[in-house]
Amino acid sequence: MIFNRNKIIEYARKNFCSEPEYLWAKSPNYFILKHKENKKWYAIVMDIPASKLGLDDTKIIDVLNVKLDVEYEPEILNLLLGTKGFFPAYHMNKSKWISIILDDSVKKSEIINLINTSYEITK
Repeated sequence: MIFNRNKIIEYARKNFCSEPEYLWAKSPNYFILKHKENKKWYAIVMDIPASKLGLDDTKIIDVLNVKLDVEYEPEILNLLLGTKGFFPAYHMNKSKWISIILDDSVKKSEIINLINTSYEITK
């Protein structure tokens, strides 16, 4: 089962009391998830052309950007980038964030773990 944008919203609501915020009129399907207290972003969901990630395809895909704990685990970025479904962050700092394609290439449990990590390190 694909862990899609709706499931991410459900997870964020249940576990972090976060609501999606749609900030861009020109990109109405993009949303961020942020902490209530400090307002820091911990996740972004976007629908973008696959070609924006360097894929040889023009279809629109959903991606999730999360922040990585590169200070504690500096090798995590390179490890993930060598794995199917992970790409350098689209439209974010590529040394601290990563994009995950929301299809069946990344397990739900791994996506949840990365959302949790991003939430914790942005506290």
